[in-house]
Amino acid sequence: MEISYFHVAEDVPRNFELETAVVIDVLRATTTIAYALNNGAEAVETFADLNQLQKRSGEWPAASRLLLGERGGQRLKGFDLGNSPIDVIPEVVLAKRLFMSTTNGTHSLQAARNAGRLFTLALPNRRAVAEKLLSEAPNHVSILGSGWEGSYSLEDSLAAGSLATFLMEKSAGSVHVVNDELSAALALWDKWKDDREGCLRLASHGKRLAGLGNHEADFKCCAELDQLAVVPTQIEPGVLCAS
Repeated sequence: MEISYFHVAEDVPRNFELETAVVIDVLRATTTIAYALNNGAEAVETFADLNQLQKRSGEWPAASRLLLGERGGQRLKGFDLGNSPIDVIPEVVLAKRLFMSTTNGTHSLQAARNAGRLFTLALPNRRAVAEKLLSEAPNHVSILGSGWEGSYSLEDSLAAGSLATFLMEKSAGSVHVVNDELSAALALWDKWKDDREGCLRLASHGKRLAGLGNHEADFKCCAELDQLAVVPTQIEPGVLCAS
């Protein structure tokens, strides 16, 4: 299995085939998606464009839908929830379809939706995603960070390094690092694996989030490791379900 890491989807070379894509947005979209599906959401449907979200969600029964929206770290006006993993508790999301749009993560998901297989990764479901990849054994895995408005993010690289480390430890000799970006992510994980929350707080997006108010619970939740058995998997373009 060959593995590449791209800091943002725009870094993927033109005409590069995404056989299997793993999208990351640690703070906070893919963490929220993992917890929502773990807590019983029927599906999470993601949108880069708010107009498309409004149109599609309007076709869904009001009693069985929730709108999740965030720009710049803050909940969008008129939406049921923002983008926090601590808000998607079972009492709120059980059996609901979540229609979601965020600053960064849903743009990466939009860019990768034509991949042969697409999963989302956060630190809390790292082991589950890694074991799924080991069981399916694709030839090539492309890990896509979400960054911040098209630029590099420390926390997504941390998660990329954590995934690659797990895969290499469990399948020695059959997992191959393809690019320098992933080599750097492996080194980042080795440095911060015992202080994941510290890395998230050091990241520019972590500082930005801390400046918006009390997000202590979000930081703790997003820094958890291997707590969830759920693997958010695209079943049709833009629609993620638990597997």
